[in-house]
Amino acid sequence: MTLELTVLTLAALLQVVQYVLMAVPANIELGPGKTLSPRDRHRLGGDLQDQVSVPTGRLIRALNNHFEGLILFTIACVVIALTDQSTPFTASCAWVYLVARIAYIPAYAFGLSPWRSLIWAVGFLATTFMLFAALI
Repeated sequence: MTLELTVLTLAALLQVVQYVLMAVPANIELGPGKTLSPRDRHRLGGDLQDQVSVPTGRLIRALNNHFEGLILFTIACVVIALTDQSTPFTASCAWVYLVARIAYIPAYAFGLSPWRSLIWAVGFLATTFMLFAALI
């Protein structure tokens, strides 16, 4: 397995950790009546994200943001691996992405502005550089 795919696996496990970090407080705050329901907005009185505390809402958004970022990162890792283009540069980019995603969670949860956006940009640029490296 390439180093990029190893980091992708770690990023997927980070997604699991993020899910738990979000789900535990969300379930405590909302209760099983809402979280175990079919979540029809009209029955719940709106979106569940709007009914949780500010920190839990941020954890929900951070999780969703990682789903979005993970799509591009997965593409980059798979292209690098399938085309046998793993290099120290692409491996470094992969690690930068993962470190940025780890740092993004508390930055978002604690509302660290503008750091949250800067951390996000570092991870996004690392992924973008991996994609460009695959084309060169």
